[in-house]
Amino acid sequence: MIKRYDAGEYDVAVIGGGHAGIEAALSAARLGCSTVMFTISLDWVGNMPCNPSIGGTAKGHLVRELDALGGEMGKAADATTLQSRMLNRGKGPAVYSLRAQIDRRAYSGYMKNAVEKQKGLDVKQAEIVSLEKEGGRWALTTRLGACFKANCVIIATGTFLGGRVYIGEVNYESGPDGNFPATELANCLKQMGLPLRRFKTGTPARVARDSIDFSVLEVQEGDEKTEPFSYKTKKPIENKVVCHIGYTNEKTKEIILENLDRSPLYSGVIEGVGPRYCPSIEDKIVRFADKKRHQMFIEPCGENTDEMYLQGMSSSLPEEVQLAFYRTMKGLENVKVMRNAYAIEYDCIDPTALYPTLELKSFPGLFGAGQFNGSSGYEEAAAQGLVAGINAAHRVKGKEPLILSRTGSYIGTLIDDLVTKGCMDPYRMMTSRSEYRLLLRQDNADERLMPTGHEIGLIDDLTFAEMTGETRLKEAEIARVKSVFLPPSEALGELLISRGTAPTDTGVNLADLIKRPQISYKDLAAFDKGRPVLSDRVCEKVQIEIKYEGYIERQSKQVEEMRRLESKRIPEDIDYGSIRGLRLEAREKLSKIRPDSVGRAGRISGVSPADIAVLLIYLGGIKGENK
Repeated sequence: MIKRYDAGEYDVAVIGGGHAGIEAALSAARLGCSTVMFTISLDWVGNMPCNPSIGGTAKGHLVRELDALGGEMGKAADATTLQSRMLNRGKGPAVYSLRAQIDRRAYSGYMKNAVEKQKGLDVKQAEIVSLEKEGGRWALTTRLGACFKANCVIIATGTFLGGRVYIGEVNYESGPDGNFPATELANCLKQMGLPLRRFKTGTPARVARDSIDFSVLEVQEGDEKTEPFSYKTKKPIENKVVCHIGYTNEKTKEIILENLDRSPLYSGVIEGVGPRYCPSIEDKIVRFADKKRHQMFIEPCGENTDEMYLQGMSSSLPEEVQLAFYRTMKGLENVKVMRNAYAIEYDCIDPTALYPTLELKSFPGLFGAGQFNGSSGYEEAAAQGLVAGINAAHRVKGKEPLILSRTGSYIGTLIDDLVTKGCMDPYRMMTSRSEYRLLLRQDNADERLMPTGHEIGLIDDLTFAEMTGETRLKEAEIARVKSVFLPPSEALGELLISRGTAPTDTGVNLADLIKRPQISYKDLAAFDKGRPVLSDRVCEKVQIEIKYEGYIERQSKQVEEMRRLESKRIPEDIDYGSIRGLRLEAREKLSKIRPDSVGRAGRISGVSPADIAVLLIYLGGIKGENK
């Protein structure tokens, strides 16, 4: 038995050096807590074991919000971007989402350097094998016997916790990318009584650049005019590479179906539940049997590597089967696989065991973040890591916790969904998950959340002053535009007709013209003599807020109603079993999750509007008794 020895004491300890662990450790240290971050391998801090990209639909919103609160991911992505694209430009601004292809190793290097240089943060390569409470503090023991003490611990283990890799008939204990897994910690957490379950995810193969015939593939360029993730990024983002698009075919489908019995997903070997919205290629072939082909994106892993990533082609089929079906696709006839695709199964917690602060209800001072909480994706992980880090620091400092509302952020929606509704498969953020997505746009993330980041202490005074100055410019311009009337003119009429909208014979309000779907704020610059010089960022906000004013006002009223329900607090010691009129299922769900407000109670699966009406009457009675 290895002799245990005391190795140091900290305010906050973070287990894991992935996207969740990085944000948790940085935020806790930046808020003045002595912090330590443990990682199984220092060479893989901030690793991207799946697609080397940041952002995408709804995920771009998370990164912008993370940046507005003082997180690091947006700055790191801007510094290591290979190609930048704004998705969904053909739709409304609520779903515009920035996505960047990232240099995988450069991103990891950036993040490793960020945690190394952070004052108050120690970074250690060590495997934590046990966790226990000793004298009111948490004791973390490494495989080598070093024992560290901490007031708060954040578990951000990603897919390492009890990790097992599957490739066809072969499976073995492993973390991602050939790292060894955190098996002993998984056993320890089970013995502690944490409600763990098994999830799984997968990643495609990496293939050699010189074995691909790019001449027969569709080219996907980056945006001509790029935008950064971070408010602090002033240098233009440069597109350094192009990506390509390819397709499966009937032969691909045939090979996969012939070997389906060799896939651990279909042979019953894998127990874990996979991500619904990011299926493997064999899942796609089976679930969408009538589809003639499936899209594949070929994307570079970095500037200084020949590895190419086959997005959309994750698989757990045997090695030789993978090679066979890849080579059926146009452009990949002679492809060489550098790293095989694989599925990985891992332990995670039932997130309904967490408070909205991401602290475990039954284990004070113990927090969860990222895939440990049942989510998938780098952006979801980083967002939770930031919130867990802030709340761990606030717990140490005796400050009020940070609970983000779903009415004010996608991060709040993400956490509320996890801790209130739970998840039966890896949770992925989508714009459709928010009832208020027209208010929670990418363009206004700084206005919505930077005041909170500044108040907490993660946004500096200069950045906050710059943002508030821009907000004043925007508001002044909106007021000015609403006061401007344009006289009828031949040139104006020609512009309107050319845009496919009716000309006007009388004076017309500038704001009313902008509200027309065919007309933009920029289109009317030549007719608007008093227009000030404004940044592109401010101009975009002006246009969106004028064009969608009616919809924004309607959604704002919905938010006020939601806030009314959120303000109705539920006592922590309430006995749901004694409330007459509540259905049995509602009593069980409410007793398990113990929501802190009526609004949150109403979002619990199995709690009906009728149950909420009963609860409101009961709470009203309690209030009356206490008068």
